[in-house]
Amino acid sequence: MNTDIWMQYFTTYGPIAIFVVVFLEYLNLPGFPAGVIMPLAGMFAARGEINFFAAIAITVAAGLAGSMVLYALGWGGGEIFLKKYYKRFPKHRELIEEKMTFLREKGAAGIFVSKLIPMVRTLISIPAGAIRMDLTRYVVSSTLGITVWNLIFVGGGYFFGEAFL
Repeated sequence: MNTDIWMQYFTTYGPIAIFVVVFLEYLNLPGFPAGVIMPLAGMFAARGEINFFAAIAITVAAGLAGSMVLYALGWGGGEIFLKKYYKRFPKHRELIEEKMTFLREKGAAGIFVSKLIPMVRTLISIPAGAIRMDLTRYVVSSTLGITVWNLIFVGGGYFFGEAFL
């Protein structure tokens, strides 16, 4: 989908569209790349369609909501979910198992750092739930990491996107 279509969705549906698209992106669904979606939210703010800080708050809330869904899948389904996931995405197995070990060793700091790494930032929620990481520590470290990531991308769209408006 090209950027004009995304901007049209943002213009038509406003903050709800930003929330839904970012939420789906944080579920790691194909077709919702952060490198496109987040800067567009910033461009939307630069056009005066939404307050910049509201755009950040909406994208962080959506990112945390998406992350919590994956955390809950990991927590509730644990091994069963991971077996099915590995069957469908066998190339992710090594990465997820590596991240589970990483989380056991690093805890909340591991979540924060992982939220700043493309692709890992969405997948890390499943192993965090599967190892039953403390929910409060998970939410705090996820929120901080998501905020930094989204601030970079939404801020980039806000400041550099003016050239494309």
